[in-house]
Amino acid sequence: MNKKMTCYLIITALITMLTLQSCKNQDEKPNINILFLHHSTGEVIYNGRAPSIIKKIAGKISKPLADKLPPRAQLPALIKEYNKEQGRNYSITEQEFPKAAPYGWNNNPYDYYNIWVYNAGDKLFKEEPTLEMLTKDYQVIIFKHCYPVSNIKPDQDSADVNSYYRSIANYKLQYQALKDKIHSFPDTKFILFTGAAQVEANIPEDEAKRAREFFTWVINEWDTPGDNIHIWDLYNLETDGGLYLKEDYAASANDSHPNGYFASGAVRLLFNRIIDVIETNGNNTTLKGDKIVSTE
Repeated sequence: MNKKMTCYLIITALITMLTLQSCKNQDEKPNINILFLHHSTGEVIYNGRAPSIIKKIAGKISKPLADKLPPRAQLPALIKEYNKEQGRNYSITEQEFPKAAPYGWNNNPYDYYNIWVYNAGDKLFKEEPTLEMLTKDYQVIIFKHCYPVSNIKPDQDSADVNSYYRSIANYKLQYQALKDKIHSFPDTKFILFTGAAQVEANIPEDEAKRAREFFTWVINEWDTPGDNIHIWDLYNLETDGGLYLKEDYAASANDSHPNGYFASGAVRLLFNRIIDVIETNGNNTTLKGDKIVSTE
């Protein structure tokens, strides 16, 4: 028996055991169901580190249960610990969105608009769930863009909400359409990451400047206080006020994924923000997830 087959059998056995344990733990229905929609950058933050090879292999078999293999993903572990300490019953699930097939591995503003607004309804669009479907099962929905979102080109002569062309003008139209759609589900809270940044080696300066301009607009103009959309400011965490993902936070000088050092701190800030959005509508944390200390 070769090493690959041995590894596969071990992982399958572990997953079977975890499935049985999981069934035992499902008797009590969570008060709040949280859904985290992501691609690779989000996965690193969810785990608090880059996923191990074993978890990657297990994920091909059963992604939800792969999250239970050691090392444990930090975000659900933090929520589980909080539940125990505070007597809460919150549950978080992660999901790749959109999947690589049949829709395609893109999660830019156009893609959320395309699936959730243009193709809204009670049926899957290219096997991807709409908001009409997701809001039936989840009280909190977290969504984000991976770093290609920051490759923003110059505006064209006119903006087009139905265009995949990545420009500030098109992004703004798509964000406004998303905002209007999300507002039609007032009983669900949404947490949106500002977009992921890129290392300097991987993005032209003019595109990086447009990215900063757009995400500044999202925070200062698009976001409406008191509604059901809440921001988590990944962009400014990654850039520390600059144009690029800091190399100290990157997987490498040529890889715009966050590294374990960044993810281990960011996941705790995201956890703070999620809990605060659930319990106080985000009033007791900054957009980055730092707790606001009362001066009274």
